[in-house]
Amino acid sequence: MTTLYGLKNCDTCKKATKWLDRFGVAYEFVDYRDNKPLPETLVEWARQVGGFDALINKSSTTWRQLPDNRKSPGSESEWKLLLREYPQLIRRPVVVTDDGVVTQGFSDNGFKKRFGI
Repeated sequence: MTTLYGLKNCDTCKKATKWLDRFGVAYEFVDYRDNKPLPETLVEWARQVGGFDALINKSSTTWRQLPDNRKSPGSESEWKLLLREYPQLIRRPVVVTDDGVVTQGFSDNGFKKRFGI
């Protein structure tokens, strides 16, 4: 089963879940504000999407309000700590399929390609 990680009040996550419902794709939704991803999970997501920098939504209000010294973590440990403290920084939604493949974001064409529809 596909797991969709995001925030329940996020418009993009809502669009993604509606798309999955419309095309009959079974999924589980996990709000990562309530169920923070484990540090190992964050490392795997970052590895698959091109690094921690790529995992972050740098246009978010949360990112812009961070002190400058928090915006450039110097190690994997600092990144994990930052994302556990502020999971809303993660670009949404994070989609993980049964095969372990991780992608981020939502678009109609992207999901059609991702799910072979």
